[in-house]
Amino acid sequence: MKMRASPLLLAAFFTTPGAYAQDEADLAKQLANPVAALISVPLQLNYDDAYGVDDDGSITTIIAQPVIPVSLNDDWNLISRTIVPLVSQDDFPSPGASEFGLGDTAQSVFFSPKAPTSSGWIWGAGPVFLIPTATDKVSGKEKWGIGPSMVVLKQQGSWTYGALANHIESFAGSGNRADVSATFLQPFVSYVTASKTTFAVNTEANYDWKDDGWSVPINLQASQLLRIGDQLVQIGGGLRYWLETPDAGPEGWGIRVNFTLLYPK
Repeated sequence: MKMRASPLLLAAFFTTPGAYAQDEADLAKQLANPVAALISVPLQLNYDDAYGVDDDGSITTIIAQPVIPVSLNDDWNLISRTIVPLVSQDDFPSPGASEFGLGDTAQSVFFSPKAPTSSGWIWGAGPVFLIPTATDKVSGKEKWGIGPSMVVLKQQGSWTYGALANHIESFAGSGNRADVSATFLQPFVSYVTASKTTFAVNTEANYDWKDDGWSVPINLQASQLLRIGDQLVQIGGGLRYWLETPDAGPEGWGIRVNFTLLYPK
C-alpha cells in the first residue's frame, strides 16, 4: 500500500526555507520603515567624546525605542514610537562631574495609511511629546513639550529613502530652566541585501532655536537580521561623524551599536 503525502506537508517541506528567507528579507526592509506595522524593540548604544570647553568630556547613551503599531481600521494604522534614554556623563558639563540616569522621553504617535499612495510614497503624521523623565537636571530639560511630527519615505526594490522631522515647543515645567524650541531633521537612505544585511546612512540634525545652534552627526551603519533560537533580532553598528555642534558639544567620531528585537505578527 502506497503512502501518499499530504499536499500541505509537501508544500511545507518544499517551500518553508525559501518562504522564511523571503519573509525575513521583507522584515529587514520593514525595519527601514519608521511607520511599518511591525512590533520591534530597538536598543541603541551611542558613545561620543570631546564634550565640554576642554574637550575632556564623554557621554554614553543607551536608548530603548519600542515601536508598537495599532490597527485603527481597514485603512489606517497608529504607530507609537517611544525614545527613552539612559545617560552616563563623564567630565561633563564640567571637569570631574559624573552623572548617570534617565534622560527625557520623546513620545511620537503617527497616523499612517496602510497603503502607499498611488506613486508609492508611505507617510505618517501626528504629535510628538517631550516628557521630563530625567533623573538629574543635567541630563534633562525639566520641561514638558509638544509639537508636530511627520515621516515620508519610498521603498523601491532593496532601497528605502525618505525623511523624518519634528518640532517641539515647551509649554510647562521648571521656571528656572530655559524654554525648549527645537527642530529635528532625519533624512535617511538604506539598502537591504538578499542576505538580510542592511546598509544605512542618515543624519540626525537638531536645531536649537533658543541658542541658534545646530547639532549635526552623519551616521554610517550596517546591520544583520538573524535568528537566535526562535527570536528574530537585528544586530549592527557603525560610526558617526559630527559635522556641526555647539561650542561644548561633541567633536570628531562617535560609535553606535544597535540590537533590535522583532515580533512579527
